[in-house]
Amino acid sequence: MSRFNRRVQIPDLQLPKYDDAEEEGDYSDNYGVARLTTTGSNVSDDQEPVMGVKVLRQASRHRDIKGDYLDVPSHSYLMKIFQKQGDKQVLFADKVLKFTASGKMKHRILLITDFALYIIDPETNALKRRIALAAVEKTCLSELSDNFLAIIIPTEYDLLMASTRKTEIVAVLVEATKSASDFELEVVFSNRGDREAPYLCSFEYNADAELVKEIQFEEVEGGVKTRITRK
Repeated sequence: MSRFNRRVQIPDLQLPKYDDAEEEGDYSDNYGVARLTTTGSNVSDDQEPVMGVKVLRQASRHRDIKGDYLDVPSHSYLMKIFQKQGDKQVLFADKVLKFTASGKMKHRILLITDFALYIIDPETNALKRRIALAAVEKTCLSELSDNFLAIIIPTEYDLLMASTRKTEIVAVLVEATKSASDFELEVVFSNRGDREAPYLCSFEYNADAELVKEIQFEEVEGGVKTRITRK
């Protein structure tokens, strides 16, 4: 059976193993991401179809889209990391929360360039992971107003993040992937739960090479309650 029941392709947008610890956890959707110095936008008005497909916060609909929220050119260590790989342009940069296989949350910097995604530790300035755009198969989201986003990488393990700018991240990934390889990145929306399920929707992801987890979403008063469990 397919892990997902609705796939949406958005055309012509201009746009190791871990230690065994906590097996499951509840997470609120209030993951604030610090807004730092901004630069010019890398996202066009044609990316609106991505935003219109989801139930988003009103604030998200009217938020200015900037692309680089960290002013990457002013941080030499960030420039060195992606230029060393031969990448030329930063399409998106911001702080996010990244979830480990054990369920721990880590503050990370996400860079999306014209060829890859970079996950960087802001405390040590160290590159933790580089994912080529060509390796990304799809992105997975719920239809609710949460901040969670999974990036599916079949040849490795998947990446689960939380960001208040996840809609922009998806739009940038779609545009960047098409520009780099003429490949239409799938944007997959999660299964809706049945009447017996205590949650409204969910999706699965590979937390590491041998561990599949499910993230469940439930609308509650004032927001969305999320829960991550081992399958």
